[in-house]
Amino acid sequence: MAYQFDFGVVLAAWPDLLRGCLLTLVISCQAMALGLVIGLVCVILRRTGYAPAVFAVKSFVEIIRNTPFLVQAFFIFLGLPSLGIRLSPDVAAILALGLNGGAYATEIIRSGVDSIHKGQIEAGYALGLKPLQIFRHIILVPALRVCFPALGSQFILLMLTSSIVASISAVELTTVGQLLETTTFRSFEIYLTLTGLYLAMSALLAALFATIERLFLSYPVR
Repeated sequence: MAYQFDFGVVLAAWPDLLRGCLLTLVISCQAMALGLVIGLVCVILRRTGYAPAVFAVKSFVEIIRNTPFLVQAFFIFLGLPSLGIRLSPDVAAILALGLNGGAYATEIIRSGVDSIHKGQIEAGYALGLKPLQIFRHIILVPALRVCFPALGSQFILLMLTSSIVASISAVELTTVGQLLETTTFRSFEIYLTLTGLYLAMSALLAALFATIERLFLSYPVR
């Protein structure tokens, strides 16, 4: 084999790679928060039964889930300026990831909400609870217990999807790796390292979500 492996370039660029990991986690966490808010709002709007709101939510979910994320990112970053809306690459990346994650979060949360028996809601009204109290204590928390594992997996997938925003010049781990590859031409070493770093970040988020589920969403032991 003529190729000579050299991981020295990776070691020399280690500070930049760690900064790329941090930027990836920052962008991803902001997108996750936005996606969770979008998902909750869409579920609430859908449960109102108001036909235009239900149609808007269903249309949003179907459009996002049935179009490539790369096209969505290009539309937000390159298409919206035609309408006078100009966003920085990082803001466009967070918005694109948040909208994408929000569409999937909507369906995941909706499945959890639908798992709540109607009798529990009727019991809440019988006890004199207000609609907001019923939604918070009887619907939302039990629903999150049901759907949180799927929601956590979706958010980890969202973090991995963030690598695509390098195509719109957003600065994150893949962007750092691409810049490093163009100056060193060590594609194997660099992308093998990126693979390991993404695996590490996925494991970190999985451990974080498992801790959140254990501390805040587990049923109390009696």
